[in-house]
Amino acid sequence: MAAAAPLPVLSGWQELPAEGMVTLRCWWARPAGQAPRAAVLVLPEVFGLNSWVRSVADRLAAAGYAALALPIFARTAPELDVSYDAAGLAAGRQHRDQVTAVDCLADAGRAIAWLQAQPGLEQRPVGCVGFCFGGHLALLVASLDGVAATCDFYGARVSVFRPGGGPPSLEVVPRVRGDLLCFCGAEDPLMPPPEQQAIAAALEADRRRHPQRLRRLVVAPGAGHGYMCEHRGDYVPQAAAEGWRLMLELFADRLG
Repeated sequence: MAAAAPLPVLSGWQELPAEGMVTLRCWWARPAGQAPRAAVLVLPEVFGLNSWVRSVADRLAAAGYAALALPIFARTAPELDVSYDAAGLAAGRQHRDQVTAVDCLADAGRAIAWLQAQPGLEQRPVGCVGFCFGGHLALLVASLDGVAATCDFYGARVSVFRPGGGPPSLEVVPRVRGDLLCFCGAEDPLMPPPEQQAIAAALEADRRRHPQRLRRLVVAPGAGHGYMCEHRGDYVPQAAAEGWRLMLELFADRLG
């Protein structure tokens, strides 16, 4: 069966203010002229809401979803948009190290509530996808109420680290009630075999406790870190296409 033609997209900046809280300057993309199938929260890499992350939201909108890309550095660099070079990586890591899980979950919770208040999306479950550090955060966000399907793309250090301190983020897996796919490249230096093995073991243990929940680690052969992004040197077209296919398949199954 041929893939459906991409839908026209309406996208642009959207602020989510709240009294006494930091304003979230998001990228908001949705199908033009028709109701979205469902909503997806997009969590970026350490490079901020740059053109590639915005293109991910736009591409989800072209597939029929309303997509909100969240600024994960809302407190220290709300408009960060840097390139994939050494300077951009250094800037992103500086802000990454100031993120806490508590703040991330608070911001994501606000974003989910906003999505569930939009016309056609009222109180419906949402999806979440994150890349790199955003993938790590997506694992945490998957534990929030209302999140029915999550894709964590190469979220490194989940077995040994939690932003802001505390038990490793991987320990939230038993609290994730929706479906969860974790992706990494087989040659990712930021996710060595012990990390991959810890993720696989945590997902399998939870799957055995709750067989109705999808839990899967997808390892892309020959791929390194960042393989989904065509702007990065580690981009692997075949692996990226497969990752995108599995993500859309999950969202179609769980979100509609």
